[in-house]
Amino acid sequence: MPELPEVEAARRAIEEHCLGKKIVKSIIADDSKVIDGVPASDFEASLLGKTLVSAHRKGKNLWLLLDSPPFPSFQFGMAGAVYIKGVAVTNYKRSAVNDTDEWPSKYSKFFVELDDGLELSFTDKRRFAKVRLLKDPASVPPISELGPDALLEPMTVDEFTKSLSKKKLAIKTLLLDQSFISGIGNWIADEVLYQARIHPLQTSASLSKESCTTLLKCIKEVIEKAIEVGADSSQFPNNWIFHSREKKPGKALVDGKKIDFITAGGRTTAYVPELQKLDGVQAAKVVSKPKKQTSKRKGSKDDDEDHGTDEPESDREENPENVKTKKGGKSGGQGKMPSKRRKSEETDDDDDNQDEDEVPKTRSRNLTKNKQGEVVKTSKEKGISQKRKNSKTKYLRDTGLW
Repeated sequence: MPELPEVEAARRAIEEHCLGKKIVKSIIADDSKVIDGVPASDFEASLLGKTLVSAHRKGKNLWLLLDSPPFPSFQFGMAGAVYIKGVAVTNYKRSAVNDTDEWPSKYSKFFVELDDGLELSFTDKRRFAKVRLLKDPASVPPISELGPDALLEPMTVDEFTKSLSKKKLAIKTLLLDQSFISGIGNWIADEVLYQARIHPLQTSASLSKESCTTLLKCIKEVIEKAIEVGADSSQFPNNWIFHSREKKPGKALVDGKKIDFITAGGRTTAYVPELQKLDGVQAAKVVSKPKKQTSKRKGSKDDDEDHGTDEPESDREENPENVKTKKGGKSGGQGKMPSKRRKSEETDDDDDNQDEDEVPKTRSRNLTKNKQGEVVKTSKEKGISQKRKNSKTKYLRDTGLW
């Protein structure tokens, strides 16, 4: 999904190719989920005849300054993208529109033609972006609520260390908080923590000044490198964890070291256990806990897709001993589960493995065929017994105890 480097690449492309040109045609999509707070016809009318003066960005938000207000602003969401016909802007996952596709794209939400024939479009396939028309975009939410921009307004080491010392959140959760620092999303957070050798669940306040210094340096270097190559991920350094973030658990490696996946800050998080270890009290807590086995959760996808937003999903601190890995929830080692919990999970397993209509049909068949209560009861008991047996076998296999 677009983060600071992708949005900055779009801003620079607009700055290079579109400034000083007059808008002679505009088409705004009739999509109130994306076009926020103004009818499409009014939006179109407000753009005609205006000249593009400058392009601005803060965090993952972009806005265009015209020769008079109001001004269009863009919150990119999960798949927002800027395209200029005939100009390479940037292509990133879930946003690429092929040259052979219709133009403007059917996913276009904002389209303008300039007086020299150049055409600009903002597209959004997944409809989580927001396009607004505002008198002063920087003075109102969401831009006014953003923290310092990770590229344009870097904190000093002392400021950064002091800010972290007051936060009891996991460091990954804090980095995703746009009110703390803006522009960092899921992939950048994973990358900078890997480069800085910091565990994603390490409490922010527990980081040493040395770790804070290293992390701030990595934030700067990762963002600047991504911008240097125009946010083209194929040109990111080979030793970045980025290239293996979406590989399957067990097959994901970086520099020959295994990548594990957990949930932190409400997001899928890639990290290298061998290099990113918990420190201090958190490390002691993990050591004191019995080692637990985990299993892959079916249907697990990147949380960026699951949540449908590029804002932090949770501000609560996650304890490493309680966190669920992407290989599944906690499982109980060699010991038996409490009977009530085991019964509940067996029921869930039965529901998951059975067709929606299967249970009603089976019951109806038994009642029709067997009219005596005693026989029906015996049949049900056999069915329940078999279900429990199958569920127990499945549980033992899933947990590796079979």
